[in-house]
Amino acid sequence: MKRIDCLVLPACVLLAACAPLPPADNAALTKQVTATERAFAQTMARRDFAAFQTFLSEEAVFDGGREPLRGKAAVAAAWKAYFEGAQAPFSWEPDRVAVLASGTLAQSGGPVRDPQGKVMARFNSIWRQEAPGQWRVVFDKGEPVCDCKAEKP
Repeated sequence: MKRIDCLVLPACVLLAACAPLPPADNAALTKQVTATERAFAQTMARRDFAAFQTFLSEEAVFDGGREPLRGKAAVAAAWKAYFEGAQAPFSWEPDRVAVLASGTLAQSGGPVRDPQGKVMARFNSIWRQEAPGQWRVVFDKGEPVCDCKAEKP
């Protein structure tokens, strides 16, 4: 009898580990990512470079220049200059957030504004949940705003 118990218990544990996870609460995760994006943006407004770095994944890729910045250290080194001076050179805020049904990745996007409040670009970021409730940016790309009416066909 004891031998059967020794076999049944590990089998039950293994089966439980293979059971699908309950579905993520997408609305709650969307609020969580939105709050994380806003907190990330506030690091620029507060001129808090140390806090900015805590939102970066070790694998972060920021694309917006000549070549993508790869890795947390490279992103931080390139962005350090944006935190110098009393006034932030730009600000951003999310106006859309979407989270995968699995709750592991999210996309955020929104306007980037100059110090006078004029929209100068849009950002798009991909966030990864690296621990429960802990989102870090893995991809970020800024795009200049197009004045499409001024362009000729």
